[in-house]
Amino acid sequence: MLGSGIIKGLAVTAKNFAGSYYDPQRMVTVEYPEQRTNIPENYRNFPFLVTENATDPMGTLRCVACQICEKECPPQCIIIEKSKDKKPDATGKMQLYPAVFGIDTSVCMSCQICVEVCPFDAIKMDQVFEIAATNRFEELFLDREKLAKPNSYYHQIHPTEAAEVDARLTADRLAAEEKAKAAAAAKAAAAAAKPAPAPNASSVAGVADPGPTPASPRPAIPPQPADAHVAPAPKAPPPTA
Repeated sequence: MLGSGIIKGLAVTAKNFAGSYYDPQRMVTVEYPEQRTNIPENYRNFPFLVTENATDPMGTLRCVACQICEKECPPQCIIIEKSKDKKPDATGKMQLYPAVFGIDTSVCMSCQICVEVCPFDAIKMDQVFEIAATNRFEELFLDREKLAKPNSYYHQIHPTEAAEVDARLTADRLAAEEKAKAAAAAKAAAAAAKPAPAPNASSVAGVADPGPTPASPRPAIPPQPADAHVAPAPKAPPPTA
């Protein structure tokens, strides 16, 4: 029948219009900011740096200033400067740390490449989206103090991913500890199996070994000239009759 498609379309529209008044699934309007929806776990906005201890964020940063994220960032919005010295990380291993770490969020495009290439799980994507500012160059440029957030915050916004990361890091730390213990045990066993040097007989008797006796020097023979004649020995007198 001519116009049946239009009639079906209007019926679907009328059904959805009426349902938006009584069906909870159709009530999609949220009175923001008084009402807020739950942000999905996979939502991402701008990166942040993970620190192990909230009371000492700069001392327990996972970042070791390897600069891989800086090199792989497509818009080149990450700035990193390595430290001149080293300090222990959360596991006690001496590591470099970023003396300067900054992200220009006015340039960042939230591609998450920095998170994917980081070998230390030190940088993750945040979910903060209310970042309006009046000064682009001061408020939208985040330094390491503003970027550092504790691991507990990471568990709060990305619980599934954070649990997987912690399990992997814990396994790596246990493997490193076991490797160090095995190396120490092997070194101790090698030192115990090494034979002791045989003692000297004179040392056993309580007499110090005088060592080899030096040879007596021979008297020097004065050189003789080539034309020198040796005097003949005197003859004995003949016997008398």
